[in-house]
Amino acid sequence: MMPAVDPRLLVGPETLDDAAALKVSDDMAICFTADFITPLVDDPWQWGRIAAANSISDIYAMGAKPMAALNIVCWPNCLPAEWLGKLMEGGASAAADSDCLVVGGHTVDDKEPKYGMAVIGTVHPDRILRNRGARPGDQIYLSKPLGTGIIATAMKAALASQDEVEVATESMMMLNRAASEAAVAAGATALTDVTGFSLAGHLNEMLGGDRDLGASISMDALPLLLGVTRHMGMGMIPGGAYRNRDAYQQRVQMSEGADATLELLLYDPQTSGGLLAAIPNETTAQFEQEIAGRGIKASRIGEFDDSGLIRVS
Repeated sequence: MMPAVDPRLLVGPETLDDAAALKVSDDMAICFTADFITPLVDDPWQWGRIAAANSISDIYAMGAKPMAALNIVCWPNCLPAEWLGKLMEGGASAAADSDCLVVGGHTVDDKEPKYGMAVIGTVHPDRILRNRGARPGDQIYLSKPLGTGIIATAMKAALASQDEVEVATESMMMLNRAASEAAVAAGATALTDVTGFSLAGHLNEMLGGDRDLGASISMDALPLLLGVTRHMGMGMIPGGAYRNRDAYQQRVQMSEGADATLELLLYDPQTSGGLLAAIPNETTAQFEQEIAGRGIKASRIGEFDDSGLIRVS
């Protein structure tokens, strides 16, 4: 991709941030992104909610507020129109809970159904949160449990229990609004969401090419969806996890005490995953209060350091 050169462009594709940002005035920038996914669950309303939450999350990952969205739909003509209606309703529910207006969209005929949104949001130009900016000593927080790729693989094999499916679905349908607001309030130095490139991949993006910035992660501190370790033991590992490992393992250093059987969890591709936040050590208490006050949880999973590596213990 050729980089765009324009003084109005505050965030472009160079650092693989979650959204682009364009300055429109001294006190406003717009962030914009697009994403769509194939079905992960059987219920069309739930799929719509998950896909919309996944798309809107990129705006929250910039510290911005969603403003408007366009639906992106690929739909086979052999599927019932009422399913499409339920899909749209699910997406609209996520948008409404984000105070985001769905103002239109585009539909094409396709053999495989896909759904998502193109979303724009607003933020002050000086308050954009990017995936770069963390400093040694900043604490690393994750706002949702890991394992959606593993549970989805188990679902396809009809091995996931009803409870496991429900827990994973609720997690994917949850917006990252509260986590974003808490991170902004606590003065986060960097923010991104954990999606298809996995925890290791997105953490690698936060480190960038800076060999003086690294991260120490505790496997015991990682929050997991119900049934993840059981299904990993059964070999329910998505192909994307192996591709992520091939791409990012050169920067990951597993300690002798780390549970090697869970290593692939670091590379599990997530759908509508949580926010990964760098919080200054002096504001961690404030962040945890902000999170608790909004009725959600976030796990402190490690700390940024100067190792240049992702060290896992």
